[in-house]
Amino acid sequence: MTMFATALGGALGLALTANAAFAQCDAGEMTIRFAHVTAERGHPKGEAALLLQQRVNDELDGRACMEVYPSSSLFNDDDVLPAMLRGEVEMAAPSLSKFGAYTESLQLFDLPFLFEDILAVEEFQNSEAGQALKESMLDEGFLGLAFWHNGMKQFSANRPLIEPTDANGLRFRIQPSAVINAQMEAIGGTGIAMPFSAVYDALNSGEVDGQENTWSNIYTQSFHTVQDGVTESNHGIIDYLVVTSEDWWAGLEPDLRDELAQILLEVTHERNRFAFELGELNKIRVRQDGVRIRTLDEETRALWIAALSPVWTQFEDAIGRDLIAAAEAAEGGF
Repeated sequence: MTMFATALGGALGLALTANAAFAQCDAGEMTIRFAHVTAERGHPKGEAALLLQQRVNDELDGRACMEVYPSSSLFNDDDVLPAMLRGEVEMAAPSLSKFGAYTESLQLFDLPFLFEDILAVEEFQNSEAGQALKESMLDEGFLGLAFWHNGMKQFSANRPLIEPTDANGLRFRIQPSAVINAQMEAIGGTGIAMPFSAVYDALNSGEVDGQENTWSNIYTQSFHTVQDGVTESNHGIIDYLVVTSEDWWAGLEPDLRDELAQILLEVTHERNRFAFELGELNKIRVRQDGVRIRTLDEETRALWIAALSPVWTQFEDAIGRDLIAAAEAAEGGF
């Protein structure tokens, strides 16, 4: 953890106090609209988007201007990709689970217990096989530009979840993913797909009994306040793919495209370094709110892995056995 921790305080402080004022683009500047669904502050994606906006507007001033629309204020993740093809938004960063309608290969990231930790995720994403996934939707008109981290997923419900049988009969909010739906069915639950912006109300009203999410998503959306507790399962990953229209990207002037790509690369490196720490900070905040966090011992964790292993078999042909093997080879480790 030393590779991350030394700069944590200063970096997060800078991120959380950055000017989040809505950018006013001048006439003659190319406007780049960036839409996302998470909180603007205190969340890995929100903070990365703010830094990207700041860098673009400072360094490309007079040529390009970025407007960031957080918290589903422009489009939610279900609508943003069709809107992008219509030219109504230029960039977005949906979670990897939201691309299932456009490519089966990105379903890889939904397989339960595939990655040991966020470093294993990053190692795979930076590999040749991982980088190739950015171009897996070119036939659909989309180009992936960068992977942004959020963190590992945890389970929560309106009753304790310790062993997989505890999930029997529960309704879980899920992202629209066939793999995640199969995951919930494997532990006796029912998956109910709904937009991220609707989850808190659904949990609070009892429309759904539980959910899976990262510490940053749980805390910034207050999911923990309407659940019995959180089980620290680390069973999956929520990451994002910064995506754009291939036609829009190809239509940029080459010099501008290269400068924008370099800024995005640098922002990605900077913010991905701190996604884990921000998640750990939000985990502490969840605990400070008086919410019980349950951990899995080695024996209980093995029960979850065994219960969910059939999901791999169900989807290995669609995703690709070679791709799964490449992801398994990523070692990770802090």
